Amino acid sequence: MTNRVAMITGAGSGIGRAAALTLARDGYSIGALGHSHRELAAVVDDIAALGGNAIALDADISDERQMETAVSSLVDMYGRLDAVVANAGINGAWAPIDSLTLDEWNRTISVNLTGTFLTIRQTVPFLKKSGGGAIIVVSSINGTRTFTTPGATAYTTTKAGQVAMVQQLSLELARHHIRINAVCPGEIETNIGSNTNLRQKDDTAIPVIWPEGQVPLTGGKPGRSEDVGEVIAFLASDRSRHITGSPIWVDGGQGLLR
Repeated sequence: MTNRVAMITGAGSGIGRAAALTLARDGYSIGALGHSHRELAAVVDDIAALGGNAIALDADISDERQMETAVSSLVDMYGRLDAVVANAGINGAWAPIDSLTLDEWNRTISVNLTGTFLTIRQTVPFLKKSGGGAIIVVSSINGTRTFTTPGATAYTTTKAGQVAMVQQLSLELARHHIRINAVCPGEIETNIGSNTNLRQKDDTAIPVIWPEGQVPLTGGKPGRSEDVGEVIAFLASDRSRHITGSPIWVDGGQGLLR
């Protein structure tokens, strides 16, 4: 994988950070994109400590001009682009449908769905110039396997939409030798909860309790960001050369239980 280049959105923490470090270990130069420069700088330093190359790209994925500038900066630095990980997203507001505001709905759609669209649209021309590549979209079990998260209408809609986008584009991009797949994590130890606005939970929650936890494979414990990062690295590599348009659930069986 010498000289290959990958861009990861939401690379400052959680799954994005794990993907960036894993791909760097595999020999990719990394464009770490996000909105927290402090976190991105730490990831870049960690990659440098591994002997790898990385650049911090400050951008809001829902802003077209910022994304255009960030992607151009990455390609100017390394000369090409081979893999894209569309990971950045928010939980947003989780609330009863008659309490969810239009602004809350629009914010979640803008970041999770429009942000994914802009990430793909801005990077595809450079993947084509490289002769092909891989796109990995980080979706969720919510909206693809499960629909029981209290009040998460906007969130599950964006996650379902991401998988539909992946499947639609898999055929369009195949002629350009670009593969696109989705990973759908379950409960993972990340800090995404910090951007969750949950209210009136009792009005929408499904009254089911799993006394031994809801992740069968790990005895109820959440998965790790690295568990998802390893799958992302596989989908970016030539080892997955015949896989496209596929959602892959990384949830320890949680989605089947729920």
